Amino acid sequence: MGRFLNPGNGAFKTALNSEIYVDKTGLITYTNKVLDTKQALICSSRPRRFGKSITADMLAAYYGRDCDSSRMFSGLSVSRDDSFWKHLNQHDVIQVDVQWCMEPAGGAENVVSFIKKSVIQELQEAFAGMLPEKTVSLADALSCIHAASGKKFIIILDEWDVLIRDEASNEAVQEAYIAFLRGLFKGTEPTKYLRLAYLTGILPIKKLRTQSALNNFYQYTMINPGVLAPYIGFTEEEVKDLCIRHGRDFEKARLWYDGYQLGSYHVYNPNAAVCLMLEGDYQSYWSDTGTYASIVPLINMDFDGLKAAVITMLSGESVKVKTASYQNDMTVFKKKDDVLTALIHFGYLAYSRSDQAAFIPNEEIRSEFLSVLEDNQWNEFMQFQKESEEFLDAVLDMDEAAVAENMEKIHMEYVSAIQYNNENSLSSVLAVAFLSSMRYYQKPVREMPAGRGFADFVYLPKPEYAREYPALLAELKWNQNAQAAIRQIKEKKYPAALKQHPGEILLIGINYDKKSKEHACVIEKLGHTGNE
Repeated sequence: MGRFLNPGNGAFKTALNSEIYVDKTGLITYTNKVLDTKQALICSSRPRRFGKSITADMLAAYYGRDCDSSRMFSGLSVSRDDSFWKHLNQHDVIQVDVQWCMEPAGGAENVVSFIKKSVIQELQEAFAGMLPEKTVSLADALSCIHAASGKKFIIILDEWDVLIRDEASNEAVQEAYIAFLRGLFKGTEPTKYLRLAYLTGILPIKKLRTQSALNNFYQYTMINPGVLAPYIGFTEEEVKDLCIRHGRDFEKARLWYDGYQLGSYHVYNPNAAVCLMLEGDYQSYWSDTGTYASIVPLINMDFDGLKAAVITMLSGESVKVKTASYQNDMTVFKKKDDVLTALIHFGYLAYSRSDQAAFIPNEEIRSEFLSVLEDNQWNEFMQFQKESEEFLDAVLDMDEAAVAENMEKIHMEYVSAIQYNNENSLSSVLAVAFLSSMRYYQKPVREMPAGRGFADFVYLPKPEYAREYPALLAELKWNQNAQAAIRQIKEKKYPAALKQHPGEILLIGINYDKKSKEHACVIEKLGHTGNE
């Protein structure tokens, strides 16, 4: 047993010994299927604290020789698979945490040489006589061992992208590292000595021009999670089960921590879920994950439409994103879409593949986003926040003239991003106008089934504000009149959908007249029973 070669099962044992462990061994069932195939080169990228390292430790504990992990995996899902015993502790594993290597290597510029020297030394001891004495290439060492013995290896690189992220401006370090990885994984010779390669980090593999530097890898990302979607991060069903066991309110947990759509799964950040179960506080646990400093330069980039996009998403709306051009590094940003794509990979935005759109996933991330913007005194945001507060105050005061006036002001300032041409664009401006409401209200429900139709906007107060703030039901009209909007709300019985709300309901009708370019507003109040 070595530090890097067949490192044992101690790290995974620590995870199993923890108060909360969620079984993710279904991943092993998948990797067993792809061993020794073209699909056995895997790069899985997820945000910080998403369970990536535990997954890497799990694979090392299951496959690695020189230890007995049978009791560890007994009772976990993989133990019921036909392939379980065939591969349990049967393979030579090389596991490297690239992040950890930074310190003993003495700096980023020495990481590659440290990894090569350390692993080759262990290989020379384990496979005596199979390597030339002065072997300096890890790829060559593995090739020689395979040629002499027929042995193949499983290579696991955790935090594979740390040199891409943390050394963004150091071209020499990055070039040397990419060259090392290509030598290790790319070409015909590596197919002879590789049984499985598993890379995990925050970013997908860096692109060189338009292609991945390791284009033989299958990449599973926040944008395209593929078959790995349920294995990194907690699924909704897993969080429901944890809430039952620990006596937590699942609906509140969903509001705070849900929102990542990975394939057909709703996925939660495991760090947030575990902290909630152990501590019981519904709050942001994101601040301690280390990405704060990474996103500040991104959201300060002055790309056309970026600031409007951020404000739109903070208001609860989604924004179309073209993700293909992003180079998967921290230096090449050519447009707004590149920045938004990076924020998706970092976990600050969620992504819908069906809509090809980004959005803020939950209350935890929204609160962190707001902290970043406020701490950095982002003038555009501060101005919108102020105007939105005035708009919300006018709504709650039922000041119809002030609502119309504020709506018009925000429309005029937002028109560069959204051109008024139909009711949909009016909806976008209304969402932005309600930006400040996110402090007291849940993410707005668009086109909510209600009564005999669909309500345009429904804002429900957060549970802690449910008796203090009214529910808001807004209907929009285009080239008609605001009273017609109120009439539609009543005739189609939209308020019936809010009968569980304990407080008052405000009905808000807004009309925009294209010819006069004026907004009009009518507001009516209903009691908690739905009566005027």
